[in-house]
Amino acid sequence: MLRIDASWRIARPGETRRKGAAAKLDGGLIAAGAASMPSLAHAWTALVDAFSRHGVLPLLQWLHLDKLAGDPREIAESLLIAVAQVAIIAGLFRPLETFWPAERWSDRKLTRVDRQYTLWMLLGIFPLFSYLVLTPFANYFGGVSSGPDTSSRDSILGITHWFPVLGQHPLALFLVYYVIYDLVYYTMHRVQHALPWWWALHSMHHSTRQMSCWTNDRGSLVDGFIQSMILAVVGLAIGVAPTDFAWLMLLGELVQNLSHTNTRLHFGPLFGRLFVDPTFHRLHHMRVDPARPGLHNCNYGQVFSIWDVLFGTALYGEPVRPTGVGDPVVDADNEQGLVGLHWAAFKRFWGAVRTLDGWKPGEVSFGPGYRPVPVEHAPASSNPGPLPQAQVD
Repeated sequence: MLRIDASWRIARPGETRRKGAAAKLDGGLIAAGAASMPSLAHAWTALVDAFSRHGVLPLLQWLHLDKLAGDPREIAESLLIAVAQVAIIAGLFRPLETFWPAERWSDRKLTRVDRQYTLWMLLGIFPLFSYLVLTPFANYFGGVSSGPDTSSRDSILGITHWFPVLGQHPLALFLVYYVIYDLVYYTMHRVQHALPWWWALHSMHHSTRQMSCWTNDRGSLVDGFIQSMILAVVGLAIGVAPTDFAWLMLLGELVQNLSHTNTRLHFGPLFGRLFVDPTFHRLHHMRVDPARPGLHNCNYGQVFSIWDVLFGTALYGEPVRPTGVGDPVVDADNEQGLVGLHWAAFKRFWGAVRTLDGWKPGEVSFGPGYRPVPVEHAPASSNPGPLPQAQVD
């Protein structure tokens, strides 16, 4: 989904307003890690330099955008981090689905569109739109600030404004940022499910019957833009530097890639109460159980499951359930390709946002004209039986 950095420019994790990888490695969380791993930091810097010099810059010159598209090192670093994320998904998370799956599928046909979408977003539309469209446009009309980052000092709500000592402890400051970021995400995620017009968009993410390591990036562009704007505003308010904001996003994305993986991996009775694992998040994606309606309204956390525990939305101890949605209008997403998925989600959104019912919190399905229809679950005793368990070993 779209990510907006603290200077309101489309960004992928790893991109920064500072110039080059070396500047990033000098500050924030990265400095703490780089101090103990100088050779790794130097190797990364050398890789970014080489890709920038021999790959990105020649392409920008060929397109006549080298004066407008921004720092080639930033572009190179953003692309390399995207490649690294894809490599982690394919090389670490995907094998878990083969050797330790939660569900056994006869084929993986429904995961193909999610894989294509992830590659399209991470390696295609993000860098192309950000660096070849938005950045040249912004630079042509006056450019963007390249001065020192003072967001943490300038924000009256900034964490370091009220707790200056954290400014001397970058790792502790980053952890505080992440706790706040994750709580905001949890709250926002609950609203996505409660507000019908927002659910019309977010339901695209939930509609897949084969949730896999590629599912995290399955989402409406409009939904992603709204989420990113909210998170960016919060980041600005609490004084998160653009560099740290990019790494907050990257960490969150990788954890979500893992939590969507079709695997029985869990973190145990202690850490499972603190962090979201694939078993925990899979219950969030389960189809409605007619014997226990409302059971699926659970496990909204992104990284920390402690929010679900504290606010009473945590669900543990259930068997593996099939994923997807009960609404046939939304379930039809499984028959769509990349363009069709977005068009279907937008039609639901447009049908809901223009109506009063689209603004009334509650669980809905979509009727004629994609108008939201409140869902009234029948009493459990009148239902034929519980939802079947997924096929497992």
